Amino acid sequence: MGDDAFEIAPESPFARLDDAETRAWYAYMKVQLRIRYELNRQLRDDSGISLADYDVLVGLVSDERGTLTITDLATRIGGERSRLSHHVKRMAARGLVEIGASESDRRASVVTLTARGRATLADAAPAHVDFVRRAFLSALDGAELAAFAGSLESIYERLLEHGTLPRPVDHP
Repeated sequence: MGDDAFEIAPESPFARLDDAETRAWYAYMKVQLRIRYELNRQLRDDSGISLADYDVLVGLVSDERGTLTITDLATRIGGERSRLSHHVKRMAARGLVEIGASESDRRASVVTLTARGRATLADAAPAHVDFVRRAFLSALDGAELAAFAGSLESIYERLLEHGTLPRPVDHP
């Protein structure tokens, strides 16, 4: 791919990025858009759940009690609180989670993983992990994987520094 492959029109919102930044940003955007599509398709085809469902289930199972407030769950999975609230209501209707009032703050809603939600996650995980390994992780050798993980960790820290969501309590 030649250097001119990343030239952009002056009116582009990315016109202020240099060639290396443009290449990196476009590569990231292509991957993140495609991977979310493919992960969602894989989960729907193999397990009958969406990627958004999977994100919520993983967020809840990573809490020792399987219970988080909507706000804490949104922070943990990087989601918008109001959109997540609507989504967990749909998941509750399918028996994957339960929604209730917080004991410490009756104004706050808590989401709890149900036995059905835990079983759904356990059933979905093997095929999902296999797909992640085949379609994403296997593209990198050991050294590339370590460098990639380090780069993503640095980017995550920068997002926390410049973003609006607080650091989730389980992300040291």
